[in-house]
Amino acid sequence: MQILCYTSFVMKRKPVVAVVGRPNVGKSTFVNRLVGRRQSIVDDLPGVTRDRIYFDVEWQNKPFTVIDTGGIVPGDEDEIMLSIYDQAKIACEEADKIIFIVDGTEGVTPVDSDIANILRQSDKTVYLAVNKVDSYNQITMISDFYSLAIGEPIAISALHGSGGVGDLLEEITKDFVDEDNSEEDKTIKIAIVGRPNAGKSSIVNALLGEKRVIVSDISGTTRDSIDSRLKYNDNEFIIIDTAGIRKKAKVDYGVEKFAVDRAIRSIRECDVAVMVIDATEAVNGISDQDKKIASIITEAGKGMVIAINKWDLVEDKKSNTINKFEQKIAHEIPFLDYVPKIFISAVTHQRLNQIFTKVLEVQQERSKRVSTGLLNKVINEAYALNPPQTIRNKRLKIMYSTQASIEPPTFVLFVNSEDLMKDHYKRYMENKLREAFGFMGTPVRISVRARSEKKK
Repeated sequence: MQILCYTSFVMKRKPVVAVVGRPNVGKSTFVNRLVGRRQSIVDDLPGVTRDRIYFDVEWQNKPFTVIDTGGIVPGDEDEIMLSIYDQAKIACEEADKIIFIVDGTEGVTPVDSDIANILRQSDKTVYLAVNKVDSYNQITMISDFYSLAIGEPIAISALHGSGGVGDLLEEITKDFVDEDNSEEDKTIKIAIVGRPNAGKSSIVNALLGEKRVIVSDISGTTRDSIDSRLKYNDNEFIIIDTAGIRKKAKVDYGVEKFAVDRAIRSIRECDVAVMVIDATEAVNGISDQDKKIASIITEAGKGMVIAINKWDLVEDKKSNTINKFEQKIAHEIPFLDYVPKIFISAVTHQRLNQIFTKVLEVQQERSKRVSTGLLNKVINEAYALNPPQTIRNKRLKIMYSTQASIEPPTFVLFVNSEDLMKDHYKRYMENKLREAFGFMGTPVRISVRARSEKKK
């Protein structure tokens, strides 16, 4: 087994607060109230938040990290529910303080009592928040919760932001201080994306060296996009594990649709996307959905690395098996010939550290700038080597070129007429730019602007 040279770490610049409770008491609604926008998935179905999810929030100029967790059901033997319980337990271990949320409309339940017993055994400060107290007339509902022996119950309404939400946050943050978070600007964001059950969560857990997200043979166990921070060779990364992206026709409206939308948004917010493909399925051909996901990444202008996972399960491997597999990918997804491919196994850790090295290389390519003089030389030589055809007795002329921006590299070609620049010739120019400057793993944008020729 290959040993990875990385260090996983939890950001300690900010205090950490975990939000726990049984299913459907309003934990995610409360977290969304803190974040100020709908970040955690909220639905009437219990258990929609399965993994622990981290958000950076601020109250009265005091920043801290809040962890949203899945609903705890102590003693439940269901595989998913056991995993949710484990995730909530880990969150409590990581947290500096814990908010225990209960449902004021239902009173104390046996599950509330079981959770309270667990929390009392911890050495963490626990705050008891009685949620769904939406009016002053309901304030008497909180008296029953003294029996949990957790402390003074605080009545809140996570949905409306009323009640004692402010008092609760004031109490929690009274000993928090401002922290300098400038270092986070250097962090590279990696989104782990792909179809359901391709092994995305297993890869994240292997990279982190801990059971960070739920792994199961049941397709679709990751519903939220999960952020984790780690360091590899003095470079800081944020790893984002996303829900599997299925075909739109197979996505049920509601929680799963929100999860897919979140995964797509994670692509738009990342620097480099690692598209995970199941090697055991890809031997029979690259799926249309994998091609669609690749198109989403490309259209978003993000860097890309293709990770062919479960390589340890491919039978009859020979010295040229990888080359043949690369040829298959090149044939079936020709528009991704510039994207690096790595053949990995989350189970055996085979080549797993290449994810970081390739992501670093791709990010450098995304940030590459080309001098104007060298750029015009390459464009002019490409033009002379293969002049465009005349259209209605007019020929495209490229008078000047410049790089407008990076991430992704974007170039502007000033021409005599935009209509004369056809897509195939733009692709030709892109290929020539790649031949000259590389741009491995990153899309290249070419914009065309009309510019009148100077009269002699």
